[in-house]
Order: sequence, then structure tokens, then C-alpha cells
Amino acid sequence: MVLAAKILLVIASIGLIIVVLLQSGKSAGLSGAIGGGAEQLLGKQKARGIDALLGKLTVVFGVLFMISTILLGYVLRAAA
Repeated sequence: MVLAAKILLVIASIGLIIVVLLQSGKSAGLSGAIGGGAEQLLGKQKARGIDALLGKLTVVFGVLFMISTILLGYVLRAAA
């Protein structure tokens, strides 16, 4: 059980790192952060294609990472 949780954690970690690095930048500097936030709030800037897929994969790998971390912590505490 511990080995399976560790393997899941490593896969989720590597997947999350790769997916985040593949995403394109959303803004450029401080002015882009201020203006970009307003554009996203109003719905002018929609993610399409590969950006949408990478966004969904980021959520999936993030959830897998959190679940496997909690599972590994629970299993290691129960074993001690």
C-alpha cells in the first residue's frame, strides 16, 4: 500500500510539473496582470484548444497530488 501511494505521488508530481511548464503565459508584467484579470473576469479571453486541455490536466494532476499526499501521510502514520 505504501509503495502504491508513493508511485501515485511521483506520477502526479511529475505530471503536474510537466503540465504547468507546458502552459503558455497569460500576462506580461504588472500591467498585464491588472488588465488581464479584468479581461478574464469579463469573459473576453477564453481558453481554447491545447490551453483548455492543459488547464483541465492541471486540475486533475493537482487533485491526484493532494489525494496521494493525504493517503501516503495516513498510511505512514497508521504503520508507525
